Amino acid sequence: MYKKVVVLGGGTGMSCLLRGLKDFPLDITAIITVADNGSSTGKLRKEFHTPAVGDIRKVITNLSTIDDPIKKMMEYRFRTSSDLNGHAVGNLILTSMLEITGSLKESIACLSKLLDVRHTVLPLSEEANLELVGIDKNGNEIEGEEQITKSEGIIEYICYKKEPKVLEEVITGIEEADLIILSMGSLYTSILPNIICRDVCNAFDRSKAPIMYLCNAVTQPGETDYFTVGDHVEMLNRYLNKRHIDVVIASNSVIAKDIVKKYEKEEDKDPVKIDYAKLDHLDVELIEDDLIVVDDNTIRHNSLKLSSLIFSYLMR
Repeated sequence: MYKKVVVLGGGTGMSCLLRGLKDFPLDITAIITVADNGSSTGKLRKEFHTPAVGDIRKVITNLSTIDDPIKKMMEYRFRTSSDLNGHAVGNLILTSMLEITGSLKESIACLSKLLDVRHTVLPLSEEANLELVGIDKNGNEIEGEEQITKSEGIIEYICYKKEPKVLEEVITGIEEADLIILSMGSLYTSILPNIICRDVCNAFDRSKAPIMYLCNAVTQPGETDYFTVGDHVEMLNRYLNKRHIDVVIASNSVIAKDIVKKYEKEEDKDPVKIDYAKLDHLDVELIEDDLIVVDDNTIRHNSLKLSSLIFSYLMR
């Protein structure tokens, strides 16, 4: 019987991970945050009163085993002067299925079957009105995931405007997991939206599975400026109840100076450094390796190598 792995997150980082992890003999459940209110997803949420579907689309596409042209179609965004402008085809398909089935969970199951996804994809919640709230260091409240990301203030705390009603299948998946993974991605808008839910934290407490964090390669402006690997772990621990991060995977890659300067100048991002003393103090196991690749001047994790480390950890 395959080991059960639950991955929580959203965005590009999680999709990158699952692209490699799906090729290993594992039973994967991907749990996706549904509070995004930007871009195509934000428009569809407002018009159709639905949960966010953008991150779900990315995950389904990357877990799919069908041919690449179909995956590219799912990710294709219309470029037009009409109302279709900016919408991803996959977002429109998921929204249409949601209109037909009345359930995001069922819509995901239908699309997963169509695209030959052999793992489970679940939304954190079916609620359409979930909204993230960020509190900056001056006490100002910033409502909405997109607004938090664009905020110029330093975010100190994240919460929901209303406590989410988490799907029962999400809770069951966490409780039955052999490994819980918090994926790389935006700390405040992709990872924490999953674990700030009371029901999810309580499920973590009941679970016997180790909690693994896949640390980001670079910092996020306004969220994790100057953060080390240990700072990321410490922040996550702050939101967990009785549990803490058991193991963290981080990259020790030496990134070319011109790429580092490009990120610093154009995106105000810096490589996340490993601080061994702090990690030791936090009592977290560190797994480090050369995990970063630069593709078209863009820093990315080597999905296959990262997935190999995860599988090796599970097979101990």
